Amino acid sequence: MLDIGRRHFLTLLGGAAAAWPLAARAQRPGKLPTIGFLVPGTPSSHGQWVAAFVQRLRELGWIDGRTVAVEYRWAEGRYERFAEIAAELVQRKVDVIVTASTAAVLAAKQATSVLPIVFAAAGDPVGTGLVAGLERPGGNVTGLSLQQTETVGKRLELLREVVPGLGRLAILANVGSPAAVLDMREVQATARTLGLDITTLEIRRGEEIVSAFEALNGHAQALYIVVDPLVGTHQFRINTLVLAARLPTMHTQRQSVEVGGLMSYGPNFPDLFRRAGDYVDKVLRGAKPADLPVEQPTKFDLIINLTTAKALGLTIPPTLLARADELIE
Repeated sequence: MLDIGRRHFLTLLGGAAAAWPLAARAQRPGKLPTIGFLVPGTPSSHGQWVAAFVQRLRELGWIDGRTVAVEYRWAEGRYERFAEIAAELVQRKVDVIVTASTAAVLAAKQATSVLPIVFAAAGDPVGTGLVAGLERPGGNVTGLSLQQTETVGKRLELLREVVPGLGRLAILANVGSPAAVLDMREVQATARTLGLDITTLEIRRGEEIVSAFEALNGHAQALYIVVDPLVGTHQFRINTLVLAARLPTMHTQRQSVEVGGLMSYGPNFPDLFRRAGDYVDKVLRGAKPADLPVEQPTKFDLIINLTTAKALGLTIPPTLLARADELIE
């Protein structure tokens, strides 16, 4: 799976990136400004987003191997690797660390209080201690906030449109991730205000996903999936289990719907990663993260997979189809 994902990632970047697997060995930090990219997932789960970041860098004049060196480290959804990779990038004295997900940013921040850190996506950066404030981050960290909690109500309302009479909701979350736990609690609180009965599927490792679904045993009418690197890395497995259980799902990102999820509503991740390229451009030209305000998403997408809806025997209301930004068939 990883090799397939890597080939897909290279295709996205184009022929100029054909030497990507050798990049870490071929580049000598110090010869060119160096970006250390701690990617929380795999080329399959994060490749499209990383490609958007690289494309934006090119537009700004930063071309890997010519004007900048980019060192990729894929954590493959394994949280225990975040600190190890962050420490390695600090040791290599990269000029800026780029990453995404709250846990990965925290690992990078714990590894260095000096090197600039840019996050392409993180939930509640103030509440989780990544920055002192959105307007004035105040330290060596800045980037783009996901605003996850503010879209939970919208997602549940959309799910209720697809599943009339929805009364029993399951929530899948990696409780080993503090940020995912915050999101999960927000979903639970919002669901209760809507009068929904809640079942929580708590996982900490990929190996626990199957048993979590087995424990559900038909006690839900729909499933809300809290995104994090672990869940993103195992989205194929999750969607296979979801279809077997005939559960309509709500996701937070388009990519999950591309591989079989029913519906997603949330920030446009390629756009967030592109905008992270603007932050990196400013940092490499001398700006300090403390002076670069944390920005919010500006593009939100509603994506519906009609093939999955048909497999589940669902009829999507015409009014909802008309509001969708994209229909996958």
